[in-house]
Amino acid sequence: MEITWWGHATCTVEDSGVRLLTDPVFARRLAHLRRRRGALPPARAAVADAVLVSHLHADHLHLPSLARLAAGTRLLVPRGAVRAVPGLRRLARLDLVEVGPGDAEKVGAVTVRAVPALHDGRRLPVGPRRSPALGFVVSGEARTYFAGDTGLFDTMAEEAGPVDVALLPVGGWGPGLGHHHLDAARAAEALRRLAPAAAVPVHYGTYWPVGMDAVRPHEFHSPGAEFVRKAAVAAPGVRVHLLGHGESVRPGTGR
Repeated sequence: MEITWWGHATCTVEDSGVRLLTDPVFARRLAHLRRRRGALPPARAAVADAVLVSHLHADHLHLPSLARLAAGTRLLVPRGAVRAVPGLRRLARLDLVEVGPGDAEKVGAVTVRAVPALHDGRRLPVGPRRSPALGFVVSGEARTYFAGDTGLFDTMAEEAGPVDVALLPVGGWGPGLGHHHLDAARAAEALRRLAPAAAVPVHYGTYWPVGMDAVRPHEFHSPGAEFVRKAAVAAPGVRVHLLGHGESVRPGTGR
């Protein structure tokens, strides 16, 4: 199996001949956010058998990016997403499926299971709390946990179950993170609890608010490397792959 990180929470997971895409955002500019690092993903990044959307925030459920998907692509979104984000109805050519924690979908030779996340899953800045934030576990040749956007919670490892690879958020897009996010330290603790064989840090070092380049720049640049250092202490048996934008890894075999 192979993982490619395109930036932010956007990854391609290829397993058992199935190509999955997480939280696709292919924009240079997103509201007040600007892509500061990494080239825009190439056209091939939008090629997938299924797309996994963790929650309704616009930097995870990005309608213009979803519109680039080929007709018939399976799109897994949190339950209640269509009512909360009416623009999804314009993507009728996609095979849209709403899921909640515990739901599982077969995509070719792999099974995708939705698991809980600790995060505000509604469409912001307004919106009812009707849609859960999710993580996903992909089971094929390997078991890959995509945490979405989440804080650390007591039953995280129990909900995910045994996993081989963890894709964990380690930062954000601004100079502050609340407890419903993972920073490098909390992500390292999550790694200790999950105890996978390998991990890839995501959700950092891509987007930053316009005009704030000089505000706490270490919060933009350092989370990935900081996670590597903290993971070496908290979970020394886990191999952490620090990817650049557009880089791929086959966990367990090196780059």
